[in-house]
Amino acid sequence: MTFNRYFFFMRPFAAVLPLVLSGCASYYTHYAVFPAENSAGEDRQVKLTWQTAEYPGWWVADNQSTPITVETQCSAREWRLVDDSHAAADQSCGEGIRACGSEGLDRVARTGASAAGKRCMTISAGDPAARVTDIGSSLDLLVSCEPVKTVRGSGDDAENIDYIRASAVPYTIYSRKSPRGSLHARPPELDDSVCDDE
Repeated sequence: MTFNRYFFFMRPFAAVLPLVLSGCASYYTHYAVFPAENSAGEDRQVKLTWQTAEYPGWWVADNQSTPITVETQCSAREWRLVDDSHAAADQSCGEGIRACGSEGLDRVARTGASAAGKRCMTISAGDPAARVTDIGSSLDLLVSCEPVKTVRGSGDDAENIDYIRASAVPYTIYSRKSPRGSLHARPPELDDSVCDDE
């Protein structure tokens, strides 16, 4: 077979290969919404969201995920929990699925000490090798920190930065998983009307 005939024969495979590679993953949206108190003792809804790309067992790539975003109703503060597979993982506060505290913003609830370099939120706290991609339909979220201040700014510029109350016992949360793009893949919006009433 001459080179030209070989090139003509292989060209269709080269065109199809990227489609095969990109089509191997299944993409999912995960979310959970549950009631809890914030650090000020106010009843709030808390929402967790993340996405995964899952590959067949025979495929060479590992499953991948985004960080888990944690939002508390009426608050501008968002937390992002990462594991060691994420490029944005902060190694300063340990291993596992975690979010680290920030100097001046967070303190350890049990002691009142600065939470800088400490794990403030952890999923599967006892497993340093835990990955977001391994989370099933339920998860345990341990919250160890509280905000130094619940409001940032003053007057018309005041902004609530409170978040879910710290607890010595993890919150057990049940999540939903839907194929990305499906009707059920969009997480519900947190209702901010309760914030205006307070």
